[in-house]
Formats: sequence, C-alpha cells, structure tokens
Amino acid sequence: MGSDADMEDYGFPYSEEEEEEIEQDVDIENQYYNSKALVETDPEGALTGFAEVVQMEPEKADWEFKNFGLLQEFYQTTLKALEEAKNERLWFKSNLKLCKIWFDMGEYGRMNKILKELYKSCQKADGTDDQKKGTQLLEVYAIEIQMYTETKNNKKLKQLYQKALTIKSAIPHPRIMGIIHECGGKMHMAERQWAEAATDFFEAFKNYDEAGNQRRIQCLKYLVLANMLMQSEVNPFDGQEAKPYKNDPEILAMTNLIAAYQRNEILEFEKILKNNRRTIMEDPFIRNYIEDLLKNIRTQVLLKLIKPYTRIRIPFISKELNVPEADVEQLLVSMVLDN
Repeated sequence: MGSDADMEDYGFPYSEEEEEEIEQDVDIENQYYNSKALVETDPEGALTGFAEVVQMEPEKADWEFKNFGLLQEFYQTTLKALEEAKNERLWFKSNLKLCKIWFDMGEYGRMNKILKELYKSCQKADGTDDQKKGTQLLEVYAIEIQMYTETKNNKKLKQLYQKALTIKSAIPHPRIMGIIHECGGKMHMAERQWAEAATDFFEAFKNYDEAGNQRRIQCLKYLVLANMLMQSEVNPFDGQEAKPYKNDPEILAMTNLIAAYQRNEILEFEKILKNNRRTIMEDPFIRNYIEDLLKNIRTQVLLKLIKPYTRIRIPFISKELNVPEADVEQLLVSMVLDN
C-alpha cells in the first residue's frame, strides 16, 4: 500500500473518525495477541487481558468467544465427568443447557439427540414415565415445545402440549409453565381458536410475572391481540394481575389500539399501527394477525355504513374505509358468504 498522500490521490482520504477507529482496532488486536501469548506462562494475566479486550470493544464484539467446537468439547467432558460421578441432577441441568444452546443456534438434529437422553433419564426401567420425575419431565417438554413452535410443527406441538398439562405430580418453576402456556397460546392462534389462546396467554403472563421474567410483557401484548380477534368487550387490564402494567411503554400502544378497535375507528387504528412500528409491527407474531384485525374492523364499519342505504357505490365505500376498490369488493364477497 502507498502512503496516505497516495490514498488521497485515489479519492480515498481517511476522516479523523476513521483514523481513530483504525487505531482502536489495532489496539484491541494487540491486546488480544498479547493476552494470548500469556496463556502458557501467566494464565491469570491472560484472563485479565482478555477481559480488557471485551471492555475495549463492547459493541462490535469481533473478538468475542465464537469457538463452538470448544464449547461442545467442554460440555461433553463435563457431562462425562458428571455421569461417572453419578451426579444425576447436575448431569440433567447441564444437558438442558446444552439443549438450549443448540435450540438457539437452530441445530435441531443435535437437540433431538439430547432430548432422547433427557427423556430416558425420566423413565423407569420398563420405559414408562417416572411420575416422581414430573418436574424434570416438564422441563424437557418446555424445551421441545419451543422447538415445535419455532419449526411450526403444530401436530407434534399439540400432542406434547396436551401431554404436559396432564402432569400433576410436578412442582415446576413458573418460568417453565410460562413457556408451555405461551407456546400453547401461539398454537391456538394458528388454529384460530382465539378464546383458548387468550386463556393460555393470560396463564403465561401470570407465570412469567411470578418468575419475574420479562416475557410477561410480550404475553400481555399477545393477550390483547387474542382479545381483539375474539371481539371481546372485556378489557384485559381491568384484572388485578395485569392492571399494574397498563401504562408500561410497551403496553400503551396495545391499549390504545384496543380502544380504537372497540370504537371501530379505522383511521385511528391505522395511525396507531403506523406510529408504533417497533412495539407492534416489528413483532412477527403480532404482524401475522394484523390483517385479521383490519378485516374485522372494516367489516363492522362497512355494516354500519351501508345500513341506511338501499343502493351504495363501491368508490364511496372505498373512500370511507380508506382501502382500494378491489379490497372493498373482496370484503363484500366475504360478508355475503358469511351471511
């Protein structure tokens, strides 16, 4: 490479910010390799040096730990040692953690191998479920249920969900029941069983709330969504459990949305969606059902609109509903078929 002057001739001058960034990258790289050189002679010094690398680059994390082969080897060594020491409880917990890592990475094949081992540890010699291990069994169900939710395997999800609810001999952590009910709610939504979904999301919210888990806010949003789809007049925030979260910034957009929905105010409803993209529309699960909500509200407004007339023109409806004429025709056909 040429000098900085040469670079300017080619039209690539470095700005002061870029120069600072380059210098910072070099410092971080030097710190990393200096720490690495100390691994054999001064492990404590190396550890301190690596910690400084992390502190020096909190955002980009180019130097973060990425060696999954080493991670797998670490778990395998740990699990083997625990098995030899006959420490069943820690072996089970470690396997669950490894299973969660593979789930987060989308490695469902590797995940299934561990699930088989986990199920085996919860069974008697004759292959039937050990009722004394109901709590552990629910933990395995929870992670497998998440996999079926992610892969949209509703058939297996339903079987496992129903199986999980039949276990009565367990005292699981509320977070586990929160996961099971949240996935159950999503399953019911896919089957368009809005009332059942609302019940599950409320149960998930209560369990997450008891566990102090932030998923409670997400499940409250899903509960509002299910309530709107079932066209319920009940406000979920009237209840004692949900009331404290009514003014939460994440929830406020949904409470405004449900108010506009119940008043059949299309323009206000669409305005709230537009102004709250992050809290509403950026959640792919909620986004899947926005069209259903819009169809419901447009249907109610359309019924109200045509009631006083014996003849009405489609362009007029199009203007009132703020949708293209083709969408109006489709909506009218749908309403005729639904009597």
